[in-house]
Amino acid sequence: MEVKLSIGNGRPIPPPLPHPADYVVEFDGPGDPKHPFNWKLSAKLFASILACSGTFIVSFTSAVFAPGIDYASKEFGVGSEVGQLGTTFYVLGFSFGPLIWAPASELRGRKWPLTIAMLGGGIFTIGSAVAKDIQTLIICRFFAGMCGASQLTVVPGVLSDTFDNRYRGVAISLYALTVFVGPFSAPFTGGFIASSTLGWRWTLYIPAIVSFANGAVSLVFLRETYAPCILMEKAAALRRQTGNWGIHAKQEKIEVDFKEMAEKYFTRPLRMLVTEPIILFVSMYMSFIYGIVYALLEAYPYVFEDIHGMKPGVSGLPFIGLIVGQVLACTFILLQHSTYGKRLAENKDVPVPEWRLRPTILGAPVFTIGIFWFGWTGFTDKIHWAAPTVAGIFIGFGVLCVFLPCFNYLVDAYLPLAASTVAANIILRSVVASGFPLFSKQMFKNMGVQWAGTLLGCLAAIMIPIPLAFRAYGPWLRSKSKLFQ
Repeated sequence: MEVKLSIGNGRPIPPPLPHPADYVVEFDGPGDPKHPFNWKLSAKLFASILACSGTFIVSFTSAVFAPGIDYASKEFGVGSEVGQLGTTFYVLGFSFGPLIWAPASELRGRKWPLTIAMLGGGIFTIGSAVAKDIQTLIICRFFAGMCGASQLTVVPGVLSDTFDNRYRGVAISLYALTVFVGPFSAPFTGGFIASSTLGWRWTLYIPAIVSFANGAVSLVFLRETYAPCILMEKAAALRRQTGNWGIHAKQEKIEVDFKEMAEKYFTRPLRMLVTEPIILFVSMYMSFIYGIVYALLEAYPYVFEDIHGMKPGVSGLPFIGLIVGQVLACTFILLQHSTYGKRLAENKDVPVPEWRLRPTILGAPVFTIGIFWFGWTGFTDKIHWAAPTVAGIFIGFGVLCVFLPCFNYLVDAYLPLAASTVAANIILRSVVASGFPLFSKQMFKNMGVQWAGTLLGCLAAIMIPIPLAFRAYGPWLRSKSKLFQ
């Protein structure tokens, strides 16, 4: 029996709109002030700084608990290896978060995933701070990391929404700086807090408070930057003003397809890691770099506390060398922006992905030198502590000069599939990095700082040719990719 469709009270479905395309809202040309590209510079900077400050808070929170691990482990009656899971599971949460926040940002815009995740991360961090057992602390840290993944995943989208090809690289440079300055500023901050009368729990209370503050400001003041969702707001306003309920934005016609979302943000990223050499090898290099960041959270305290006899907190101050190196790297990359802009203008504003890899020519060898330097000057107190501290400048410089150009390269190379590419990269590097805190201290202690540094330095040296090879053969490999055929 055929069922007749009705809109209620037996009324039949009305005829379709005569010309549906006429009811779709658009921007008023390329100069429309509502488009984020055309916002005032002050509005762009406010949205960018607010979003990037959230990234800093998340990355800071990932590492600030590390100096309090021994105190927490002693209180809960477990070994420090178990306590390390508090850092490991937070970083592991980064690999699961993109499955939630990436699709949410494309369906509902950037503001709500960022705001909800910051507030949610604060709640779970409070849960970690008040934990009565190690299990609760670890589980809450994992879910806090899942929430924190929103900042890693969505903030590049905010910057891409707001800045065009000429300035997107500059904005993402500052984003990358917050990704790494956070973990490197956390050890000495957390060290002073954990060793003070406040205790280790305040290494979690303070990040939670700051997360709530950022989430509250975002809730009230952060403007939506995702163009399709801005058009949804425009369509809703026009419907109210005109009474014409046929007016709509294209984004409103999108239906949630969980199978498609799983394909885009989980199945496809994993498949791309296996089938795309560019994504696999560049992500492996970035994962190694990211893992070193979290390995140093254990290596530095061992070198400067156990070998040089510094007190907690003070032993974290050498991390400032790493931060100095990253600031120098960011400056170095930004100084090359004018050259990139000229090449982009000459190519009719069409970016060539391989242009992004230029800083790695210097960054990759400098990073390797820094690792060897740290290993062979930090193994004995007969060598002044300033020597391994200065090595941190080289490591920090190399970290940013490799990570940032490689990240921009992947986005430019797979721009039509940028969401899946970023998801693949975050999943791999977070899984790899989450394991480093579990063995890095034992590795430096049992092998000796010099030989552990030599092992990591050799791995870094082996990976130097990766970005150089893709500078030469990247266009050919992309032409053979089945993704674009």
